[in-house]
Amino acid sequence: MDWKGTRKTATSAALAGVVAFILAAPPPAGGEHRTGTAPSFGTVAARQDASKTPPPPRLPRDFHGKGKWIVRDLHITVPFTWEGKDGNSQMTAGGPQYPIWFTNLIYHDTLYTLTYKWPGLNEHPCSRIPGFNLETLNQGFEEARFVGPETLRGTHPQQRVNHWRVGVVLPKLPPGNHPRLPLALGDIYVDENNRGTFWQVLQFGVQNLYDPELDEWLVMDTFEHRPGTVTLPRRCEPPR
Repeated sequence: MDWKGTRKTATSAALAGVVAFILAAPPPAGGEHRTGTAPSFGTVAARQDASKTPPPPRLPRDFHGKGKWIVRDLHITVPFTWEGKDGNSQMTAGGPQYPIWFTNLIYHDTLYTLTYKWPGLNEHPCSRIPGFNLETLNQGFEEARFVGPETLRGTHPQQRVNHWRVGVVLPKLPPGNHPRLPLALGDIYVDENNRGTFWQVLQFGVQNLYDPELDEWLVMDTFEHRPGTVTLPRRCEPPR
């Protein structure tokens, strides 16, 4: 939920991680936690009248998922994990053996972004935005627009999802002929039976500043409602 070193504002960083971080969602009916298999990029058209709007996405307090982070214009796909524990949460893409490697965290009411590796990147600061927590991000999702129900192709069975869009447009002006800049956009695909199960996210905007085309995908293979592991990198720890 998505996040790198140059992401200086809470708004853009939140959208970058959209696609990474949100709080307690109810489990499916019967109290069982659902584990799924990978959705793909492809979607098919809405299956039904989308006049009834479901509740907006809400990332669980505790979760664990694995998938891939995809930067299509760079032809790069790396392993990806997304985990939450006690309201803290962490995304990690790639690793030391991959061409990209970064982590984003919401940890003790602070948003952290740290990029270890990225093509053409020479600076590797840990960016901190205090006063940002999981509830802050959830409140942002409350403003998401419902696109409609869709089916992600390539799953067995095909994954049925609700498609949502979040965005930040500046300046905030009334309808009419006014200059506007789409600062950041995100398309979020959550399980139609559980708004706290995230299967796929497209991020586009200034939060993806390191990518020439300004867009990156996360695609989950599994998403389980059990506590994960969240670890603040040593480089992000406050000086002693």
